[in-house]
Amino acid sequence: MKRSHAIGQSRLARFPASWLAAGLMAVALAASAPASAASADDLSSETRACLDCHDKPVLNKALDNGETLSLAISAPAYAASRHGETDCTDCHSDVDDPAHGKTKKAIKSRRDYAVGMGDSCNDCHKRQVKAYDDGVHAAMVSAGSDKAPVCADCHNPHTQPNVKQAQPIDATPCAQCHKEIFKAYAKDVHGQERAARGKAAPSCADCHKAHAVKAASFGTGIKDACLACHENAVAQHQEWLPNAARHFEAISCPACHAPNAKRRVNLRLINASTQAQLSEKKGVPLFEERTTAADTANMGLDERALLSLLKEFNQGSGNDKVVLQGRLEVSAGVEAHQISDKEHAIKDCDACHRSGAEPFQSVTLTIAGPDGRPLRHGVQEKVLTSLTSIDSVRGFYAIGASRIKLLDVLLVLVVLGAVSVPAAHMSLKWYFRRRRAQEEAAKSTMQDRNAN
Repeated sequence: MKRSHAIGQSRLARFPASWLAAGLMAVALAASAPASAASADDLSSETRACLDCHDKPVLNKALDNGETLSLAISAPAYAASRHGETDCTDCHSDVDDPAHGKTKKAIKSRRDYAVGMGDSCNDCHKRQVKAYDDGVHAAMVSAGSDKAPVCADCHNPHTQPNVKQAQPIDATPCAQCHKEIFKAYAKDVHGQERAARGKAAPSCADCHKAHAVKAASFGTGIKDACLACHENAVAQHQEWLPNAARHFEAISCPACHAPNAKRRVNLRLINASTQAQLSEKKGVPLFEERTTAADTANMGLDERALLSLLKEFNQGSGNDKVVLQGRLEVSAGVEAHQISDKEHAIKDCDACHRSGAEPFQSVTLTIAGPDGRPLRHGVQEKVLTSLTSIDSVRGFYAIGASRIKLLDVLLVLVVLGAVSVPAAHMSLKWYFRRRRAQEEAAKSTMQDRNAN
């Protein structure tokens, strides 16, 4: 027997208007589809028996918390959906008995019903469920969030179309929770291209994955997503950008390609051996405790507090040294989705490589939370101009870029020393060789004179 965890009617009542419109459109398409398309007549006798009751405009169930759960399922829409060949009892195995509909079944809430029934998706979609379980949404659900989406928040199982078919941009399920970000995306270069070209242009799932959704700020996710489509980006930038590969490591793509965004330096706690970003353990809030203790005045961590904090994270870490790695990025998720076309991207080196540059006036310290989302604490911008903060700019320093003038001078001296030492050695070697040659010539001349 299959598990009784179908993602069912519970979400229908809370779908936004665009989803209801999409459902009505599916009904209309099913009604007007050619004879070869799926219709209600193609459904199994068992499913038709279920829909004899459920295919009604208004069929609701009162829940324990006072909410109403819609039980209405359109037979034409279901037949035209991706699950049209699936019998109701394949998912709703707990209702396959004569008592169904005759006895009252207690349901706490729509959310509780959806979460409890989600596991049935695993019967057919094991790979997708595994990916979801490894993502930030599942972690939020496990942590008790009532906002994080489960399967039915993105997929209405009774009207779900084939995912290979391009859907209207307004039907993107991510827009339900990430409204402001989606509005920004719809107006940026990707959203505009999606609206014009359909599936050929990237949507949310192309960059963030459909099920294995990770926090965008975690690891190298943003860069990897960009390079998945823009494979030649590094080579193209090398044509005009000095040390392009280094820029790609230390600068998030939107920092230059969202020219109107506010930018900041994000210092991330990194395992030096594995280059993996540190994650806070569930139930052990070390980051918040340590940063609060180090910044009692809530003015932002200064250079001494930052170094002290780094030492604390290194205690007990064994051979895995913890370091700080800086990255230039945009300050908000909305701004990261305001990508312009490449003609408007920032190409002026002076935007960053000058004293007092705007991106370096905002600094944060970050560690990944238990669910992958970032935990942040403010850092005083003077950290980037203090020689005692060299660890803070590890993997981020370039001459003239950190605004640490003394560090720039020291580096210049090191470079000059590295060049001058071999130059001086070669000069002295040439001088003494010439001196010996002159002495030998003089000695030979003297011997000739004495011989005569």
